[in-house]
Amino acid sequence: MSWLWTTAEMVAVMDGRPSGQTLPEGITGISIDSRSISPGEAFFAIKGDRVDGHDFATTAVANGAALMVVSEAKLPALGRLTVPMIVVEDVLVALGKLAVAARARSHAQIVAVTGSVGKTTTKEILRSVLSPSGKVHAAVASFNNHWGVPLTLARMPADTAYGVFEIGMNHADEIRPLVKMVRPHVAVITTIAAAHLGHFKNLDEIAAAKAEIFEGLEPGGVALLNRDIKQYGYLERMAQEAGVETVLTFGQHAKADFQLADFEGTADGSTIWAVLGSETVEVQIGAPGRHIAENAIACLGVVALFGGNLEAARAALADIRPVKGRGERHRLGIGEGHLTLIDESYNANPASMRAAIALLAASEPELTGRRIAVLGDMLEMGEFSPRVHEELAGPLLAAGIEHVWLAGAEMAALRDALPDSVQVEYRPATAELVDHVVRSVIPGDVLMVKSSLGLGFGKIVAALIDNYPALPDREPKL
Repeated sequence: MSWLWTTAEMVAVMDGRPSGQTLPEGITGISIDSRSISPGEAFFAIKGDRVDGHDFATTAVANGAALMVVSEAKLPALGRLTVPMIVVEDVLVALGKLAVAARARSHAQIVAVTGSVGKTTTKEILRSVLSPSGKVHAAVASFNNHWGVPLTLARMPADTAYGVFEIGMNHADEIRPLVKMVRPHVAVITTIAAAHLGHFKNLDEIAAAKAEIFEGLEPGGVALLNRDIKQYGYLERMAQEAGVETVLTFGQHAKADFQLADFEGTADGSTIWAVLGSETVEVQIGAPGRHIAENAIACLGVVALFGGNLEAARAALADIRPVKGRGERHRLGIGEGHLTLIDESYNANPASMRAAIALLAASEPELTGRRIAVLGDMLEMGEFSPRVHEELAGPLLAAGIEHVWLAGAEMAALRDALPDSVQVEYRPATAELVDHVVRSVIPGDVLMVKSSLGLGFGKIVAALIDNYPALPDREPKL
């Protein structure tokens, strides 16, 4: 049996002690979710901000947990359970120790990705383009915080060839401890934008927080930066001050080391011309948007830096698809025709809003259909919130979007900024907008649904999918 970890290793690394039944020889995986745990896995009873994993111990056992990692303080409350347990002082701290051990035993080449926009999409592209070159381990979903990063590390098999890690933050000093666990060979910063602006004074402060990623780079490691953004020079200086000897770049800039020389986009994908070293190559990308193309260039750069199969990586880009909640498209039957739903409901900030509006602009309605922007509040904007919501009027008007449906207290600012030529529907709460969206769509419409996660715009997506049958995807126009 190939174990992810032997239990002897876990006890030693985590400074734990066995309790309950005799420990199994090893575990096949790690879970912190009692609902989705698989037989043979260890359940780590992490205490989070909202729930305590110890409260779900019985469910974890019922679903086949091979053992549980629990805290000493909670042990008396678990006395009825006979499952094997490793008892530690603090479960999250113990997971961090296992993460550090996973990194120490690994011979993988490691890349870490941060940035205000595009982290998860870039991580998924990296998974795709590195896979032809060797075994890839990458986080599921957006596991990029103080528990997601150590969980992803602790899950990394010893024989991994390439490790891909996403590291997020909404305050300063959050990336620093995580990247020191990951210890990447390449650190990618996708872009700097006004995400979490309410926690920072300006974009330079956001850039400084993202630049913490340089502090964990392995000796001889590479910082790969977006050459097109205003904060490039600042980030380059921060990298050098952190002792990074090699700073390389990607983007459309003529001096970029990995250059997006040209771009032709459609609603379903794009064709790009990439300058990689001395070679210019044509590349097909299966997901739409210039922002996707820019991040794809960065990913090809990582493959080149790792000495991977660049030709196979380029071919893999044709098969990538938008991530759920981040541009995923649905064709839904309505009447005798269909509508197109672009699901951007996972999160939102000013930069990603503009990218999503551009995706909508590139999508052609059919028959008498309309382009409709269904938008909700961008959260964590602080004192800048009224201004950044108002400023979305410009991109919407430039894109020719004539139908805008809004929800959320902050979106009142955009409602008031749009001229009478735009047909605006506004509701204070998401729940009030759901029914309007479902009742008001017609055949041929293209809807783009986007907001910060806290607005719950996933309910709008779900309601549309529940009310209108899914149709097969057409072949991408590449």
